[in-house]
Amino acid sequence: MSSSAFSSFFFLFFVIFFSVFLSAESLTEFSDVEALKAFKSAIKPSTVPSYSCLGSWDFASADPCSLPRLTHFLCGLTCSGDRVTQLILDKAGYSGTLSPLISKLTQLITLDIQSNNFYGPIPTSLSSLPNLQNLVLRDNSFSGSVPPSITTLKSLQTLDLSQNSLSGSLPVSMNSLATLRRLDLSFNRLAGAIPPLPSNLIELAIKANSLSGSLQKSSFYGLTQLEVVELSQNSFAGTLESWFFQLPALQQVNLANNSFTGVAVPTPTKHNSDLVALDLGFNKIEGYLPVNFASYPVLSSLSLRYNRLRGQIPAQFNKQQSLRRLFLDGNFLKGSPPVGLLSGGTTVSGSLGDNCLQQCPPSSELCLKPQKPASICQQAYGGKPKS
Repeated sequence: MSSSAFSSFFFLFFVIFFSVFLSAESLTEFSDVEALKAFKSAIKPSTVPSYSCLGSWDFASADPCSLPRLTHFLCGLTCSGDRVTQLILDKAGYSGTLSPLISKLTQLITLDIQSNNFYGPIPTSLSSLPNLQNLVLRDNSFSGSVPPSITTLKSLQTLDLSQNSLSGSLPVSMNSLATLRRLDLSFNRLAGAIPPLPSNLIELAIKANSLSGSLQKSSFYGLTQLEVVELSQNSFAGTLESWFFQLPALQQVNLANNSFTGVAVPTPTKHNSDLVALDLGFNKIEGYLPVNFASYPVLSSLSLRYNRLRGQIPAQFNKQQSLRRLFLDGNFLKGSPPVGLLSGGTTVSGSLGDNCLQQCPPSSELCLKPQKPASICQQAYGGKPKS
């Protein structure tokens, strides 16, 4: 063999040997590999389809963070260098518990295992993930309480534990989540009152639980960026006070299907309210329809349906230019609706039916649903309601 041929052969051998050596070398931090192994081991193998992300996790054949991922670790995780930064599972129906050793992924930014069948308690060890920004466990079967230890996650921006079977009360230290922007605990079995909330919150959703009591100003203190409030289908009671409507960034509110008995609506200061949609339907609100709702400059959708409102619909609603949807059905409103709501050129949809209105023409879309029988209205007003 000539020297040049020998040199070429030696070079080729060296390249192959070096490539094999590199492929055999573990690139991922050992503690991260151990955490990923424990994570997969806590999931029932029978619920891991071969085509799924976890189905491609083969620790014996490949390293989790090595690239390119041609046959193994095809999806489910993202790395930065030798550390795992995101664990985002596909919706493959995985069933199992969430291993407490997940806490070894100390560089994890996102943990998203939504829409699977994880069960058991949420590990308290999640508090050992100092860089975690997004925790999404929604649409699983987690049970037990919301671990108070979660409130020590100083980088957390999104916390979504909705559609599980969580019970108990909310951690009293929720407001220590200083960076939290979005909180969704809807469709659980949580009870009690709302504790003080994180001051940087933009979206709050705790729909369909068993929360009770009145809404306290102290719970919402300092929430200058709160835009969306979804607290429907709970057991809140008492009066919705004026301070609530003065939250400066408030845009969309759904408090339907509770037990509120009153609402104090302030006049917007200098017409600067951003409130676009308000749903207070299916409560127990008594008294007159608040005239100040007609002063909210961008209010587009208003529902007070199926409450216990009486009296007339204020004429000021004729001048409410932004209103597009109005649901006042199922009350005891009387008299004639404002002419502007019934005119042929109106852009307002909704319903004024199932009230005690005397002049609500069926030709108007708002009046398609019939009014209450006269006997019901007479009983409600102690005689025939007058215009």
